[in-house]
Amino acid sequence: MSIEDFKGKKITVMGIGLHGGGLGVIKFLHQSGAKIIATDLRSKKELKESLNALKDLKNIEYVLGEHREQDFKEADLIIKNPAVPDDSKFLQIAKDAKVPIETDIGIFFELCEGAIIGVTGSRGKSTTASLIHQFLLQKYPDAVLAGNIRTSVLEKLERIKKDTLVVLELSSWQLNGLVPHKKSPHFSVITNVMPDHQNRYESMEHYIADKKAIFQFQNSKDFLIANYDDEKIKSFAPEAKSKIYYFSKHDQDLTNPDNLPENSQHSRIGAYANDKKIFFGASKEEIIEIPKIRLAGKHNLSNVLAAVSVARIFDISTQSIKKVLGKFSGLQGRMQFIKEVNGVKYINDTTSTIPEATIAAINTLIKPNSNNLILIAGGADKNLNFQELAKLVIQKAKAVFLLEGTATEKLEKEIKKELLASPRQIKIEKFNNLERAITTASRLAKKGDIVLLSPASASFGMFRHEFERGEKFNQAVGKIE
Repeated sequence: MSIEDFKGKKITVMGIGLHGGGLGVIKFLHQSGAKIIATDLRSKKELKESLNALKDLKNIEYVLGEHREQDFKEADLIIKNPAVPDDSKFLQIAKDAKVPIETDIGIFFELCEGAIIGVTGSRGKSTTASLIHQFLLQKYPDAVLAGNIRTSVLEKLERIKKDTLVVLELSSWQLNGLVPHKKSPHFSVITNVMPDHQNRYESMEHYIADKKAIFQFQNSKDFLIANYDDEKIKSFAPEAKSKIYYFSKHDQDLTNPDNLPENSQHSRIGAYANDKKIFFGASKEEIIEIPKIRLAGKHNLSNVLAAVSVARIFDISTQSIKKVLGKFSGLQGRMQFIKEVNGVKYINDTTSTIPEATIAAINTLIKPNSNNLILIAGGADKNLNFQELAKLVIQKAKAVFLLEGTATEKLEKEIKKELLASPRQIKIEKFNNLERAITTASRLAKKGDIVLLSPASASFGMFRHEFERGEKFNQAVGKIE
């Protein structure tokens, strides 16, 4: 495949989207000389932000608010947004008409000349990918970061040469697009595997199958960096043909050779931690004292260990690693401290879209036996289980404000069920307006309380995406005096 292959071809881009992926595809194809039909089920108003970014590109046909059969029958190629389900009737129309279907990630892997470091996981992949990128920049200033982080990989293609290192955050949907190409990254990282997107997948096994594509096509010269503390990952990682570096928060588990999985000839010790320090490798190379790491949260320690493992494989110096870890405080919308007013802290954790992520946030912020939390949660359902989150909410929250959405009823039901067996009483209130929820929270909160936006649900319905949800939270908190 080459860029020339797209010149003069009639290509339907299915899904303009709001996260930047569709924009990158359209810009890439336009530059390649393709004839583009961009189609999306959203309206012109809903896509205003994306369409404004494309306004200077000429000779693009937009089909909005619908998909037309002829755009899938008569095209030379379909490029689908990763969020489009495989059972879409329009994709079936294309298949019946023998029109090939591609993804931006699939095209990128065919055209990218540089070495690719892919990062996936149910949680932590954005933080881990960004941290790896920061480490690599210390030695490789041309290293590129892209993927599932509101920017298309294809927009970065021009910058990438044979000696360029590329860090990609990859969702399960994007990984699914690599299977037809039989390609995996040269260096692959799996942070964890938790239930997610069960509204899209038939089962957890199907979800895991897409995650495994990150190493499925690796060879003995490639590397897999895997979380030893995750039982699911530990069970399937030995399937990899690559060199496996395990990372762990528990040094006594990983450093015992008898504990390594069966294919020990491929297994190596990556970064690991005890209570005070991080080490790397069988030689027990000391990396950093844990209190000197700026990134907060026990769950983030695993992300740090994954990134440190990659950094040392690329021979990034301990001094450079310490420098980055002393400055890197996290990403927007991920346990992001926004403001403190009258002794009340406001935290934006909008990217926590599964219960396990919200549980991690609460456990990081709220001390045992404390109930100084006002939690703002709820949203669109992904067919996930809220029972464990409800138990924790009963222990640590004084109030729960639930945003309108299909997941909200499930979460409310679980909380009320747990309350029946608890002597505690907590305030539960529903809102169809985030600003009103924050205003109410600010009136209820007292010195020492934490108001946390950590939805445990997707954003669709009230918001275009989780980042808009986070931006509106920040704006509303900014008005509190």
